[in-house]
Amino acid sequence: MNATATAPGVSPDAPRPHDTLRDGTLAITGWGVVSSLAIGADEFTTAVGAGRSGLRDVTGMFDEELPEDEAFAMPDFRVRDHLGRKGTSFFDRSTSLALLGCTLALDDTDLLVTDDNRDRVGIVLGTTAGSIKATSDYSRETLVNDRPYLVNPVLFPNTVMNCAAGQSAIWHKLKGVNATIAGGQLAGLSALRYARNQIRRGYADALLVGSVEEFSPHTAWFAHRQHSEWEGRARVGEGSAVFMVEDAATVREAGRQPDAEVLAVEAGTYGPPGRSPDAGEGLANCVLRALKRAGVEPSEVRAVASGECGIAPLDDVERRGVEGALGTEVWHVRAKEWVGECQSAAGSLQLAALLAGHRGHPELDGAVSVVTSVSADGSVGAAVLRGWHRGRRADRS
Repeated sequence: MNATATAPGVSPDAPRPHDTLRDGTLAITGWGVVSSLAIGADEFTTAVGAGRSGLRDVTGMFDEELPEDEAFAMPDFRVRDHLGRKGTSFFDRSTSLALLGCTLALDDTDLLVTDDNRDRVGIVLGTTAGSIKATSDYSRETLVNDRPYLVNPVLFPNTVMNCAAGQSAIWHKLKGVNATIAGGQLAGLSALRYARNQIRRGYADALLVGSVEEFSPHTAWFAHRQHSEWEGRARVGEGSAVFMVEDAATVREAGRQPDAEVLAVEAGTYGPPGRSPDAGEGLANCVLRALKRAGVEPSEVRAVASGECGIAPLDDVERRGVEGALGTEVWHVRAKEWVGECQSAAGSLQLAALLAGHRGHPELDGAVSVVTSVSADGSVGAAVLRGWHRGRRADRS
């Protein structure tokens, strides 16, 4: 006799989440950005349109010496200035950036989270390794403090990689899927892929999806030691970009107008720059695969938001990949010129730059764009996006 296991309180005849698959198209119905360029979607849109730079003087930002005096960082950023002092006192910087990004995305969407749906709303957040500074500082205290090693236990949660996603869910009382994706440069696109699968299989109705990266002496020195020979490289940065994503068909059926639809997300792993298998060819195949899944011809793509960073071997991979798939006429959006090299937050900030182009320009309605990412280990990724003009909130209610 065969037996089927079910969750407590669930009828064996009840449909399981994966019994009905959605088509995988995601609707972005709101977004939030925290960066040295601007905070908030509207301010970010204005700054991108004006071509401003988020490069800042960071001397004196930390007690430790920094390798460079300028970075795409926020020396004056304090999460309490935005969310108040209560409950935020012990947040590390990554958690603070991610939580504010989630808060801004919730403020920007027309989806209302209530007790009726919060079990079906969650968070998927991309990162490199959580807060490296918080982990390093906590570990150091266990070695230098007097016995019995008086380390503040309140700071321990900051050392866990999923702290930012967990704290953001607790803050906003979101009880749905909660996941942290450690993807480095591809973290933003990887988080979108994960969210697509969760919504497609019915495990969530809406997810806050994005990625975060903090600036610290650790990240500054790592970048300096690894890439100091490339004088024209993008300076290190920090920030977060978070998007409210939902099933596109459900949004359309409700008569709601999304900011954009993510039509496809694809990724692959090849050799590091200069090694086989060639990552440039791999990226071209990845872009073409994503376009095929999206039902879009390469000639329809208006713009590509690339992750070019001023490091020649990586930029060469991305250039060859984009040209191999889309040719040389496509318009390039280089977000790192405005927000710097934000590592795990890079892909999400590239996506935000495309959305900023749509938000104030109705003539771009329906235009298709591509986001690309390349990492030093040979990982590549691409997302296909169709965007629309953002009307005033009063027009959407």
